Amino acid sequence: MNDTPSLPPRRQNSFLYLIIIALVVSAGFLLWSKNDEVMTKISLNSVIQQVKEGKIETISVVKNRLEAIRTDGSKEFAYKEPSSDIYDLLDKGGVTKDQVAQLTIDVVPNDSSDFWLNLFMSTFPIILIVGVLAYMMRSAQSSNNQAMSFGKSKAKVYDKEKGKTTFEDVAGAVEAKQELVEIVDFLKNPGKYMEIGAKIPKGVLLVGNPGTGKTLLARAVAGEAGVPFFSISGSEFVEMFVGVGASRVRDLFKKAARNAPCIIFIDEIDAVGRHRGAGMGGGHDEREQTLNQILTEMDGFEKDTNVIVMAATNRPDILDPALLRPGRFDRRVIVDLPDLNDRIAILKVHGRNKPLDDKINLEKIGKHTPGFSGADLENLMNEAAILAARHNRKIIMMDDLEKSIEKVLLGPERKSRVLNDKEKKITAFHEVGHAIVGHLTEFCDPVQKISIVSRGMALGVTWFVPDEDKHLVARAKFMDEMASLLGGYCAEEVFFGDVTTGASNDLEKATGIARRMVTEYGMSDLGQVIYGEKNHEIFIGRDLGHTKNYSEAMAQKIDERINAYVDGAYKRAKDTIMKNKTIMESIAKELLEKETLSREDFLKHFPSPELEMKKEQKKDAEKKAM
Repeated sequence: MNDTPSLPPRRQNSFLYLIIIALVVSAGFLLWSKNDEVMTKISLNSVIQQVKEGKIETISVVKNRLEAIRTDGSKEFAYKEPSSDIYDLLDKGGVTKDQVAQLTIDVVPNDSSDFWLNLFMSTFPIILIVGVLAYMMRSAQSSNNQAMSFGKSKAKVYDKEKGKTTFEDVAGAVEAKQELVEIVDFLKNPGKYMEIGAKIPKGVLLVGNPGTGKTLLARAVAGEAGVPFFSISGSEFVEMFVGVGASRVRDLFKKAARNAPCIIFIDEIDAVGRHRGAGMGGGHDEREQTLNQILTEMDGFEKDTNVIVMAATNRPDILDPALLRPGRFDRRVIVDLPDLNDRIAILKVHGRNKPLDDKINLEKIGKHTPGFSGADLENLMNEAAILAARHNRKIIMMDDLEKSIEKVLLGPERKSRVLNDKEKKITAFHEVGHAIVGHLTEFCDPVQKISIVSRGMALGVTWFVPDEDKHLVARAKFMDEMASLLGGYCAEEVFFGDVTTGASNDLEKATGIARRMVTEYGMSDLGQVIYGEKNHEIFIGRDLGHTKNYSEAMAQKIDERINAYVDGAYKRAKDTIMKNKTIMESIAKELLEKETLSREDFLKHFPSPELEMKKEQKKDAEKKAM
């Protein structure tokens, strides 16, 4: 290891600026000296001859230099011997006393400042060259240090005093926090566990969807544990050169061992932890060598190092089995999407430092955001604050939050996208078709809002918001959802006699639901068999060796069942629309006028809106009682 110190970046820049300034100054001196010597050099005899002819008015004697000013104003100079006198030279040259009397002779005394100036001018280039060489040597030395540290770990050490995060800053994820609290307690009080024969876990794998708070939990562990915390991304191990990643892994674990007990956190470990042998790189693949070194360091011959490895990934299915076995990652902590209570708690955490209106109902916002991750909810609160500031308000209103939900899901309103009257009418009937079919089926979620304001790529949108979080989905609900998705397609066909490209995304979703029902969920008469491997790998080796686990005859039956499901949903949707054409026309008319309809506006068009509301209230009460 090369411990030669190098200049910090700021000092290197300052040194470079000084050199540039010195070069400019020296260039100025050179230009000054050149400008000062704008004279013609002549011989001493010529000076004497011109004195005889009366062509010179003044002679200045500067050491051994004679500077002559002619009668026409031009300047000339000549050199004499240091020991000779100007008057002796003129006398020996035949200049008469009368001519000397008419001549102005100025003898400039020898100033000591000239000596220092000449000394500076003679030594400054040498000093400048030495300075440039020193700078080049230090730069080369710094580059050498970087080359020598190419295989060193780039892990960042967590600063316990700067931006400390604790478990109080992490809302929801109760079970995940409990698992990690035990890790923190083990690091603080190892004796309590060792007395009963418990060993410190080697590794903790945080698994969850993107944005669920895996990295936030790791920072909270760092803030709670009070031990050194090394953080690194999986991609920082891998470089172009083979062996660099493995070298960095060794260096990281050596640093961790010197600071034990401590924690190593590897974010996005799937960058180096994928299945070995799945690619085309062979045994010398850089990523595989890095993974092999991680496996060795986590469970090699060296024991009792008191180093815990935490890692985060959203793709546990592609990790190498050797990495997941006990003794390496002993614990797998699932960080799932937050449920309703967790979403409310997360909204409160992100709203602590924001001025919220007293009328804001976070429970309602939580109900309207199923499937939102913690990062989505943080973005939601931030967008609401931006929206309030845009309207020059000091308080965030409920309307800001509701508009932010739509913006996070679909993007901002595209008011610049202007539809003509016919396209606007088609869009209105299309969205009302979704809403009518979904409302009149038994298992679809309630209609929350209908809008024909363009957002993102969508010309309009119909919001279905569930009453509660659901973890299991029945076949009947899938059937109703497919019918609702095809409601827009059928509405265009019934009211305009033609269909447009606006239904393409609905058809894609409906076909996807039908395919999963047949191939993945066993919801068809083809039996309780999974058709097709649930494989999302992108490795070339996997793709070359992949084969279907069903025959061509079965593929034809699968296609028939999928078509039957979609065709059945289409017939249900079209039949519903044909029976409710009058209601659809009245809803579409109001939608064209207002562009956005709330749930209350939608229910007013039915014969008994009060009855509809009572039915839903009764349904909500039954669910709460269960």
